[in-house]
Amino acid sequence: MIVTPALLNFLARWRQGEKLAVLTAYDASGASLASAVGVDLILVGDSLGNVVQGMPTTANVTLDQMVYHTRMTARMAKVPVVADLPANTYDSPEI
Repeated sequence: MIVTPALLNFLARWRQGEKLAVLTAYDASGASLASAVGVDLILVGDSLGNVVQGMPTTANVTLDQMVYHTRMTARMAKVPVVADLPANTYDSPEI
């Protein structure tokens, strides 16, 4: 994890109980729009399987796909970006 002033600001505001705006984006254009409207954090969700790839569930989203979409999103984001881990990747000894 890269700790930036924006992330530290977000965490401080969250700890104080401030209401924060989080929006889902899957690519550079989505991140640019989200940043422009003033969200506090961008989430790259495994829901990209449904929304971007047209899959019926998120079960087949791979870690490589999440990394790719997170990189594309982070390139244009002006706020912190977090990403879901797809199903069954957090149980792997490889991570």
